[in-house]
Amino acid sequence: MSDDIRVLTAELAADPRSLVFLELGEALRQAGRLEPAAKVVVQGLTRYPDLPEAHDLYARILADQGDLEGAFDEWDMTLRLDSTHPGAHKGLGFLFFKADDLHSALRHLQTAATHRPDDHQLAAVITRVRARMEQARAAEVTPRMDQPAASPAPAASSTPAPEPGSTSAAEAPAATPVNAPASRPGESPQNPLEDDGLLLVDAAGLRLLGSMKGAAGSDVADRVAAELAGVSREAGRAVRLLQLGEWQSLALEASGAHFFLVSPTPETMLLAIRDPGIPMARVALGAARALDAARRWLEQGS
Repeated sequence: MSDDIRVLTAELAADPRSLVFLELGEALRQAGRLEPAAKVVVQGLTRYPDLPEAHDLYARILADQGDLEGAFDEWDMTLRLDSTHPGAHKGLGFLFFKADDLHSALRHLQTAATHRPDDHQLAAVITRVRARMEQARAAEVTPRMDQPAASPAPAASSTPAPEPGSTSAAEAPAATPVNAPASRPGESPQNPLEDDGLLLVDAAGLRLLGSMKGAAGSDVADRVAAELAGVSREAGRAVRLLQLGEWQSLALEASGAHFFLVSPTPETMLLAIRDPGIPMARVALGAARALDAARRWLEQGS
């Protein structure tokens, strides 16, 4: 472990709510320690779900891990929080370029360049994108050798490429391999926990929102909610005995599912359950987003 990482780790341990998690996550990413970097950033996102820089950093970690769809999702979230974020526009530009959606790539890269005029790598990629677009346009107007010169060349696709500025990052063409999810937890003001596997309960173990199915497809939400009251009490008791303050989250990896428990308010708990094939870091991030939506719902007094 480098001295910088050791110092940053100690700082974060001394103050878990410190924004030093951003520096530590980046230092771990630069060192190639992607799994620890992801865990640090996801834990930070549980405390700061609306921090654009944290979502941008997590996107870069996911991209380094080869999870391009996850990276697209995180950069899309970054732009929802800060529509001018240059890092997110640059990241999306690279992903669209990789997917051969040149118009969308150029639009995002040019937006990033307006905020980073000294980024030579960015300028080089913009030049490459423009060159590719010129080649594509030249190919479209060049007549095929086996047809009369007046005959138009056949279209490469029945779906026209989007014009610059016509499509947002969240509206990527369906054929593009990196697409934003159709919906996110918390987008519905009536029920922010529409996704099955998310459950909001009160301190007495009564379900407030959400649903949960058992292995046979039966509704087990109320039974799970009742059990959570005891889990919260035991977690609180344990951290008090260890003099660790208030508990923030609990993670459990089982053979049949991954569980992540957080507390939107001192009187409520939120449980996320996902398939064991989904990395715990992604489960925790989903719970963090649902946590923010649940807090807004509780504040509205619904």
